[in-house]
Amino acid sequence: MFAFLWAIIIGFVVGLIAKAIMPGRDPGGFIVTVLLGIGGAVVATWLGQAVGWYQADQRAGFIGAVVGAIIILGVYRLVIGNRRV
Repeated sequence: MFAFLWAIIIGFVVGLIAKAIMPGRDPGGFIVTVLLGIGGAVVATWLGQAVGWYQADQRAGFIGAVVGAIIILGVYRLVIGNRRV
Protein backbone atom coordinates (compact mmCIF):
# COMPACT_ATOMS: atom_id res chain seq x y z
CA MET A 1 0.00 0.00 0.00
CA PHE A 2 2.82 2.36 0.84
CA ALA A 3 4.32 1.69 -2.60
CA PHE A 4 1.31 3.29 -4.28
CA LEU A 5 1.47 6.30 -1.96
CA TRP A 6 5.12 6.75 -2.85
CA ALA A 7 4.19 6.36 -6.55
CA ILE A 8 1.79 9.29 -6.18
CA ILE A 9 4.49 11.46 -4.64
CA ILE A 10 7.00 10.51 -7.32
CA GLY A 11 4.26 10.95 -9.92
CA PHE A 12 3.94 14.60 -9.02
CA VAL A 13 7.61 15.16 -9.80
CA VAL A 14 7.37 12.94 -12.86
CA GLY A 15 4.44 14.97 -14.18
CA LEU A 16 6.56 18.09 -14.00
CA ILE A 17 9.40 16.35 -15.83
CA ALA A 18 7.03 14.95 -18.48
CA LYS A 19 5.73 18.48 -19.05
CA ALA A 20 9.32 19.71 -19.48
CA ILE A 21 10.17 16.88 -21.90
CA MET A 22 6.97 17.31 -23.93
CA PRO A 23 6.50 21.06 -24.12
CA GLY A 24 3.47 22.55 -25.78
CA ARG A 25 -0.07 23.42 -24.95
CA ASP A 26 -1.87 20.70 -23.09
CA PRO A 27 -5.64 20.68 -23.39
CA GLY A 28 -5.92 20.46 -19.59
CA GLY A 29 -3.09 22.68 -18.44
CA PHE A 30 -0.62 22.23 -15.61
CA ILE A 31 -2.88 20.42 -13.14
CA VAL A 32 -3.93 17.80 -15.68
CA THR A 33 -0.29 17.25 -16.63
CA VAL A 34 0.62 16.62 -13.00
CA LEU A 35 -2.35 14.25 -12.60
CA LEU A 36 -1.25 12.38 -15.72
CA GLY A 37 2.23 12.11 -14.21
CA ILE A 38 0.77 10.60 -11.07
CA GLY A 39 -1.25 8.23 -13.23
CA GLY A 40 1.87 7.30 -15.17
CA ALA A 41 3.75 6.45 -12.00
CA VAL A 42 0.87 4.41 -10.62
CA VAL A 43 0.37 2.57 -13.92
CA ALA A 44 4.12 1.91 -14.22
CA THR A 45 4.12 0.50 -10.69
CA TRP A 46 1.08 -1.67 -11.31
CA LEU A 47 2.30 -2.88 -14.70
CA GLY A 48 5.79 -3.59 -13.36
CA GLN A 49 4.32 -5.67 -10.54
CA ALA A 50 2.00 -7.51 -12.93
CA VAL A 51 4.86 -8.37 -15.30
CA GLY A 52 7.13 -9.36 -12.43
CA TRP A 53 9.70 -6.56 -12.66
CA TYR A 54 8.84 -5.37 -9.14
CA GLN A 55 7.85 -7.18 -5.97
CA ALA A 56 4.53 -6.40 -4.27
CA ASP A 57 6.12 -3.84 -1.97
CA GLN A 58 8.23 -2.13 -4.65
CA ARG A 59 7.36 0.87 -6.78
CA ALA A 60 8.27 1.77 -10.33
CA GLY A 61 11.69 3.20 -10.86
CA PHE A 62 12.00 6.87 -11.60
CA ILE A 63 12.78 6.32 -15.29
CA GLY A 64 9.89 3.87 -15.63
CA ALA A 65 7.54 6.42 -14.10
CA VAL A 66 8.78 9.13 -16.48
CA VAL A 67 8.26 6.85 -19.48
CA GLY A 68 4.78 5.91 -18.23
CA ALA A 69 3.88 9.58 -17.76
CA ILE A 70 5.14 10.53 -21.22
CA ILE A 71 3.12 7.73 -22.80
CA ILE A 72 -0.04 8.71 -20.92
CA LEU A 73 0.52 12.39 -21.74
CA GLY A 74 0.98 11.55 -25.43
CA VAL A 75 -2.17 9.44 -25.53
CA TYR A 76 -4.06 12.17 -23.68
CA ARG A 77 -2.95 14.78 -26.22
CA LEU A 78 -4.01 12.55 -29.11
CA VAL A 79 -7.43 11.78 -27.66
CA ILE A 80 -8.32 15.21 -26.32
CA GLY A 81 -6.56 17.11 -29.09
CA ASN A 82 -8.61 15.34 -31.76
CA ARG A 83 -11.86 16.13 -29.97
CA ARG A 84 -11.23 19.86 -30.19
CA VAL A 85 -11.88 21.12 -33.68
